Amino acid sequence: MEKWLVTAVLALFFIGNVPAQGIDFFHGSWAEAQEKAKAEQKLIFVDAFASWCGPCKRMAREVFPDAAVGDYFNANFINLKIDMEKPENREFASQYPVRAYPTLMVLDAEGKVVLKQVGAMNTDGLVAFGQKAFGTQDNSKDFEQEYADGKRDPEFLLEYVRALNRANKPSLRITNEYLNTQDNFDTPINRKFILEGAVEADSRVFDLLLANQQKIAIQEGPEAVKSRISMACKNTLKKAIEFRSENLLEESISKMKAGLPERADEFEYDAKMDYYAATKDEKQYLKTVQAYQKKEIKNNAAKLHNLVIRLLRDFPKDDQVLKQAEKWADTAAKNGGLADYYLTLAEVYKRQGDFEKARKAAEKAREAAKENENGMDGKVEYFLRGLGE
Repeated sequence: MEKWLVTAVLALFFIGNVPAQGIDFFHGSWAEAQEKAKAEQKLIFVDAFASWCGPCKRMAREVFPDAAVGDYFNANFINLKIDMEKPENREFASQYPVRAYPTLMVLDAEGKVVLKQVGAMNTDGLVAFGQKAFGTQDNSKDFEQEYADGKRDPEFLLEYVRALNRANKPSLRITNEYLNTQDNFDTPINRKFILEGAVEADSRVFDLLLANQQKIAIQEGPEAVKSRISMACKNTLKKAIEFRSENLLEESISKMKAGLPERADEFEYDAKMDYYAATKDEKQYLKTVQAYQKKEIKNNAAKLHNLVIRLLRDFPKDDQVLKQAEKWADTAAKNGGLADYYLTLAEVYKRQGDFEKARKAAEKAREAAKENENGMDGKVEYFLRGLGE
């Protein structure tokens, strides 16, 4: 009893007091990672990189430390970083040769490649990559016939729901069918069921997850709970966008505030930007990004540059959005001085039809690229050729 209380107190302290962290990379060997994956029934995520690779460094600096990325990958994968050019990794490199860096791979515990991606990704792209890897592991059909034949024991149903979730198939019906037969949710199997079944924030089972969050975190681990809350809120946001429902948008935000309050502000800004971009509501979109910049980003060059990239992606031709993008791109370029930042400013000018300013910004990018920014000089020359240089 005393040991359980100590574990409970430590887990609750962990949930409430440790700051969010990114991917926790395993420090053992490839063979040890395989054994760990077998024991925990997980896939293995590998960042195959080289020490000199610029995009690899950017992912290590900007993507892997992201809290939401960490939640998802720590809960679902054994994570490895492998420098493919180090002698001690020669055997792995010969077995899994790569053409460019970074190469991101998901493998099963037997060493079979499940999914591979060449090139760097942003945070959303990396999580989507992980979800896609799970989607390739579809063994839900193995459960269908037994379910149709009437098999309903809790362990079987839990594995069925887990298989559906890994294949990105609907599972709420099976979850609710089981939970509707239960009077006591405070049992080990039911805590597992609630955690696995809470795939959408706008659902009864998600409310059960919030109500039992601390005990489930003690049993299954804080990272698993955080990952599930984050994923469920994002799934409800997807529904909000699909059905053009501001009610679902607000519900995804309110549930994030209830489940992960330390992530709520960031999620709210991201959710609203995604929603207003999808619904083409330029006024609400600008209002949201301006509030986000003022509160969270200020004049940080790297973050401003990333925000400009997002504006250009979401509203590539809108005059008001481009006007705002110009101001922030100019600040990012002046504060950061990187070729990439100047080239983005040049792209903004180009979209505004000001080719003279676009050329001047690109020439500044060319000068900055001489300061040993690998690969940027070619991008700058390609952009200038497009302007008719």
